[in-house]
Amino acid sequence: MKADQFQAPDYYNLDDLLSDEHKMVRDASREWVKREVSPIIEDAAQKAEFPKQLINGLAEIGAFGPYIPEEYGGAGLDQISYGLIMQEIERGDSGVRSTASVQSSLVMYPIFKYGTEEQKQKYLPKLASGEMIGCFGLTEPDHGSNPGGMTTHFKNEGEHYLLNGAKMWISNAPFADIAVVWAKNEEGRIHGLIVERGMEGFTTPETHNKWSLRASATGELVFNNVKVPKENLMPGKSGLGAPLGCLDSARYGIAWGAIGAAMDCYDTALRYAKEREQFGKPIASFQLQQKKLAEMITEITKAQLLAWRLGVLRNEGRATSAQISMAKRNNVNMAINIAREARQILGGMGITGEYSIMRHMMNLESVITYEGTHDIHLLITGNDITGIPAFQ
Repeated sequence: MKADQFQAPDYYNLDDLLSDEHKMVRDASREWVKREVSPIIEDAAQKAEFPKQLINGLAEIGAFGPYIPEEYGGAGLDQISYGLIMQEIERGDSGVRSTASVQSSLVMYPIFKYGTEEQKQKYLPKLASGEMIGCFGLTEPDHGSNPGGMTTHFKNEGEHYLLNGAKMWISNAPFADIAVVWAKNEEGRIHGLIVERGMEGFTTPETHNKWSLRASATGELVFNNVKVPKENLMPGKSGLGAPLGCLDSARYGIAWGAIGAAMDCYDTALRYAKEREQFGKPIASFQLQQKKLAEMITEITKAQLLAWRLGVLRNEGRATSAQISMAKRNNVNMAINIAREARQILGGMGITGEYSIMRHMMNLESVITYEGTHDIHLLITGNDITGIPAFQ
C-alpha cells in the first residue's frame, strides 16, 4: 500500500485569503483523508462497495451539515469552510464526497430551511452525527434535466398522505434511513416529504454495474402506496424552487470538491514526471510534459479563485444560482480535463489502481452530469446573460 504523499498546490498563495479557522478545518479534513480514505479507497472502488466505516469519521470532521447551527448538531461553520471540507474529501474520492454532499446539502439543508421545528429536532442531530443517513429523491426515470415534469405524487387520505412513484440515480439510497422526496400533490404543486425506511411500500433497490462512483452506493426509491404521516411534510417552501434551492448548495460544494480531484491528479502527475526517466532524464524535463503540467496548475488556480470568491458571496448571501452554475460547470470540466492529461503523463501506469487518476477520471464522468449537466449549466448562464431561456 502506497503512502499518501499529497501536497496541495497553492500557486497564488490563496492561503492568505483564508482565516485560521478555515485552515484548521481544511487541514483536519486533509489529515483524515490521508489516514482513513487513501489507504482503503482503491480496494473499495475495485469491489464497488461504499466503505461504511468512513461515516463516523465524516461526522467527526464536520462533513455532515458543517454550516448547520450547533443547536441542531451542526458545526456552525461558514460556506468557505464547507467548500474546503468538500475539496479535501473529493481529493480522496468523489463518491465519498457525494455521500457528504447529499447528507449536508440535500437532506439536512432542506430540513433546516423548510422543515418544522419538530422535524429539525428529530432529524438534524442524528444526521449530523452520522447516526442517521439520508438521501434526496428528485430525479426520475423519465425526468432528469426537467424535474418539474415529475410524476411522483401524493394524495391527502385524511390521516396521512399516500405516496406513489419512483426516483432513480439516488446516492446513499440503498442504506439511507430517511429520504427527502419531492412529489406533486393533487393540485400539481411540488412539496418535500420525509420518508423513513421501514414505511410499508417503500423500497430502495441498488444500482449495479457502474463504471463511475464505484465507491458510492447508488439506488432507486420506489413508492407503492406509502403512507406518509402528515407531520412529515416540510411546510416552509413548495414549488420547484424548493428542491432547486437545495441543489444550489450541493452544486456549490461540488465546485469546491472538483478542485480536490484535480489537485490530486496534478500532484500525482507532477511527482511521477519528476521520478520517471526516459532517454536518460526525467520526463518532467521535456517541453510537452511541462506544457501539460503548466496548464494544469493554471486551471486549478483559476478554479480556486472562482470557488473562493463564490464562497465569499455565499457568506454574504449574495451568490446567485447562475453564479453557482458557472462555478460547478467550469470546475468540474477543469477537473476532468486535468485527469485526462495527468493520465497521459503516467502512460500505461495511469490506467492502474496503483494511482488514483483513472478512478478520479471515471468518477468525474458522473460529477459532470449530476446536479445539473454540463450543457444545462451552460444554458443557465446563457439565460442569465440574455434573459432568454433556451431550455424548451
